[in-house]
Amino acid sequence: MLPVVLAKGLLIMLLNVLLSLSLALPLPVADSNTCKRISRQLPSALVNNLSQGAVWAGKMTSVVDELIGTFGPQLLAYVAPSPWPSIQERARLAKVPVMMYHDILPEKEVFFDVTYKEFEEHLQLIHSNGLNPISMDQLIAHLRTGLPLPEKPILLTFDDGYGGHYEFVYPLLKKYGYPAVFSIYTANIGQNTGRSHVTWEQLRQMAADPLIAIAAHSLTHPADLRELPDDKLQKEVVESKQLLETELGIPIRYFTYPEGKYDQRVAKSVQSAGYLAALTMSNVDEGFAGESESLLAIKRFGQSGLQNIIAQAWGGPELPKWSSRFDFLSPVERRETTIDNTPFILISGGKPITIHAKSRYQVPEIVAGTEALAAVDGGFFSLKYLDSNVMIGPVLSQGVGKFIPGNYSENSKLNGRPLVLISPAAVKFISFDRTKHNTLVGVQADMPNVTDAFVAAAWLVKGGQPQSADTFANLYTYEVPRHRAFWGINQAGQPTIGVSKEPIDSVSLGEALAKAGFQDAVMLDSGASTSLAYKGESLVGYVPRPVPHVVALVPPEAATGDCTLASR
Repeated sequence: MLPVVLAKGLLIMLLNVLLSLSLALPLPVADSNTCKRISRQLPSALVNNLSQGAVWAGKMTSVVDELIGTFGPQLLAYVAPSPWPSIQERARLAKVPVMMYHDILPEKEVFFDVTYKEFEEHLQLIHSNGLNPISMDQLIAHLRTGLPLPEKPILLTFDDGYGGHYEFVYPLLKKYGYPAVFSIYTANIGQNTGRSHVTWEQLRQMAADPLIAIAAHSLTHPADLRELPDDKLQKEVVESKQLLETELGIPIRYFTYPEGKYDQRVAKSVQSAGYLAALTMSNVDEGFAGESESLLAIKRFGQSGLQNIIAQAWGGPELPKWSSRFDFLSPVERRETTIDNTPFILISGGKPITIHAKSRYQVPEIVAGTEALAAVDGGFFSLKYLDSNVMIGPVLSQGVGKFIPGNYSENSKLNGRPLVLISPAAVKFISFDRTKHNTLVGVQADMPNVTDAFVAAAWLVKGGQPQSADTFANLYTYEVPRHRAFWGINQAGQPTIGVSKEPIDSVSLGEALAKAGFQDAVMLDSGASTSLAYKGESLVGYVPRPVPHVVALVPPEAATGDCTLASR
């Protein structure tokens, strides 16, 4: 252990380095006010607590571990964002809806208008469903760094600068404390062209409010920027920014394409003008922000789809933790995501266990009557007899409490495959050694308090890295797209089980799971055996082959010692 004085010095030096880095972020930050907002977002309470705690020598190791494990990954994400204007891969896993509104009126005039009453109902719906409206700055930082957003994020945007935005929308945003983006085309500021538009004075008042971001929406709102010659396109894009900055006294960082129409030439013009991001729209290609082509074409949803979208909102996976700790205390939660065009079901949290049934059953049957909330089919088993529960390789399950050695001839084919070891507080994935691991004593040499053990098919992710094709050398049909089952530990230290909803090969599966935030992941029995259950219901759209073995997740509040496992 480090001497107290040296440890204190290292901690203070680390704090200074991290805080210095946090104030020099290569992110879309151009003014001191935004820098102050970002610095306030850093966990200052953590820094203060750590600094005060450093005087206690006995707590030094845990303090440093907490600092590195919790605070470090955030700063690393800030310091190393994806190259602009690309979107960070972790951010593509999130589901952040950007909602688009036009005019807000006492009574509708056209179908896409929203009445004042309807709009407040939308805000109440957002509130009652636990959504967290975010700012445009938060969204862009998330898309560049992959930093997770608050749970159930949503961004509200309003196009064209109508008078109703100041008269009705702005007061309600202040009432609820919700941030928003207003996209302004300058030719109609203060004009009444059948519809009222905000005045410069109203716009200045809104722009001065920290809740409000102002985006340029061109000078005259052309029907299609793509049809303009270069000089007129530049005028629409550049001069609208300059005029807003001059009149409002703030930097204008964001652009919104009129009617959402753009191409690479238009996007390059927006880039050259100095904008950091741009919003688009499409009636036939709506999507979440992370599904966008780049920061220069952020997708949105029309306001009419709010009811259907709110249930899907998700801020993204947690950052990798610089710690070897396991988290078996988080609630068990299910989510669906699409990675590299393949849909997945992932269930995380709780404590991992295995169940070795007396015969073969559907996974929901195996966990029925137990405290397990979720389960996935487990290791490989013998197909010699329909009612056999004989596993390939050694197996230990806390429900049976008996170590069952593997068949000698089969064990020789398993050498080097991942041996899964589970204890009440940890999980290990180590290479199976048939000369050592076919006895309980041999397994206990690697994990003395082991409660569960079995041999998995192959590593998919190891130390955060997806595994290459050569690591699957002796795995049958590893390169063939099949439904796949897997489990592992995510980078928050939580056990995670899951399946691919569509066929995928082993190498692509590992690449997808690394993007999903797995620190380690192994493949389970797949193909016809691929099964996943949650709260007693099967989550796969077919009848899988019955299995005798599952990896299950028990909620943290369950009495681990009294866990009733399948008695069959």
